[in-house]
Amino acid sequence: MLNERRVLITGGAGFIGSHLCERLLADGQEVLCIDNFYTGTRRNMHSLLSNSRFELMRHDVCFPLYVEVDQIYNLACPASPIHYQHDPVQTTKTSVHGAINMLGLAKRVKATILQASTSEVYGDPTVHPQPEEYWGNVNPIGPRSCYDEGKRCAETLFFDYYRQHTLPIKVARIFNTYGPRMHPNDGRVVSNFIVQALKNKDITVYGDGGQTRSFCYVDDLVDGLIRLMESKSEIVGPINLGNPSEFTIRQLAEIVIDLTGSASKIIHRPLPQDDPKQRQPDISKAQELLGWQPVLPLADGLTKTVAYFDELLTKEPALV
Repeated sequence: MLNERRVLITGGAGFIGSHLCERLLADGQEVLCIDNFYTGTRRNMHSLLSNSRFELMRHDVCFPLYVEVDQIYNLACPASPIHYQHDPVQTTKTSVHGAINMLGLAKRVKATILQASTSEVYGDPTVHPQPEEYWGNVNPIGPRSCYDEGKRCAETLFFDYYRQHTLPIKVARIFNTYGPRMHPNDGRVVSNFIVQALKNKDITVYGDGGQTRSFCYVDDLVDGLIRLMESKSEIVGPINLGNPSEFTIRQLAEIVIDLTGSASKIIHRPLPQDDPKQRQPDISKAQELLGWQPVLPLADGLTKTVAYFDELLTKEPALV
């Protein structure tokens, strides 16, 4: 058990944030979760509300926040293309203004702050797998750039605060993560395929399905975030957190059909603009510096995720 701390999690009612809240509470921490509920939901928080060490606050990180905390996990930002492209200007503001406000808070209270960055900073990579030293191949004016460039700017701000103010920072670059509490309408490939399969609808594969992704189960990812936060002060990152096991999108569709026993057929649609053709993390730094690597195989994680969506569709079919 860690020494008890006051931990702030922005975007804490979201998919990854809610699992992080749960894990930190189980570790004996006092958790303040803030969320504007743009993509996060109160449903994700129901099991935590009775915990005396948990507090939930509606707040938008684009505005300053004045609280007293020891650590900050900055996860606030819509992370799926459907959500972040719905209001791209606000997406950029969330990444940039949110980083400025949370860094300012961390500076005032002398808190360690962790930025949840993304593999999208690598864009459509020309280097494979992607190491942290790779600067990326990002379209700065495309439909995805509100997210890609917003996160890249947030990293810049974090390292400038680190150099200029000696602020203790940590930067994690998160690769594709999946698991229970994913938003059923987020447009991500895992949630899309599972919902379509459970409804016996055609499974939509963009392009020929040969593009690759590496899928990390959420519990493994949360463990990596906590290990990074608790690492030595000289370990600031950026550090890739993801599963290096690579699968094609078509392979994923076939696994989901098999696990659900679905009658769904695979259909193909044109590949969206700037959609990465390959995505695989080089996690050698995480292994060396954090002693971290994912442990749950894809089939096992998908089984847990299918069970979650199956229950959700049964209890709340109007959500999808």
